[in-house]
Amino acid sequence: MPVEIKDLERTGSLYTPEQRSRRDSTRWTLVQGILAPVQFLVFLVSLALILRYLATGEGLWAANVSVIIKTFVLYAIMITGSIWEKKVFGQYLFAHAFFWEDVFSMAVLALHTAYLFATFGGWLSAQGLMVLALAAYFTYVVNAGQFLWKLRVARLEGSLSGVEVA
Repeated sequence: MPVEIKDLERTGSLYTPEQRSRRDSTRWTLVQGILAPVQFLVFLVSLALILRYLATGEGLWAANVSVIIKTFVLYAIMITGSIWEKKVFGQYLFAHAFFWEDVFSMAVLALHTAYLFATFGGWLSAQGLMVLALAAYFTYVVNAGQFLWKLRVARLEGSLSGVEVA
């Protein structure tokens, strides 16, 4: 069901005109636009390697390395995303428009970081590590969905911004 002007009036805008201007003028918007699909590609490759290991018992090293790479790409997008949020909303995290996405991002970060600690600390078996990675990836997919929804809302708002509401 498409969102209409009355729906945006009821829920409020994602960005004020000033925030939209800052969003459109900061280079961090482009950085996020590049890192997000890169992270998703790394995720897909890593997920395939994890599933291969779980199905065949082969490729543990590749699966582990892929999760570590995915985690560092996640750190990069989270750090640059925080800078973007500061530029647009004036605070590094938990701006009203992205509060719940940021809350869930903390769970994503916690699970990915737990994977690093478990890997380098030798705290889990190989099977346990892969299950932890899958849990981290599940939260990542949910969080990515949250951000894609906000992107959709932002685009809709942008297309409606020229429409005068009586």
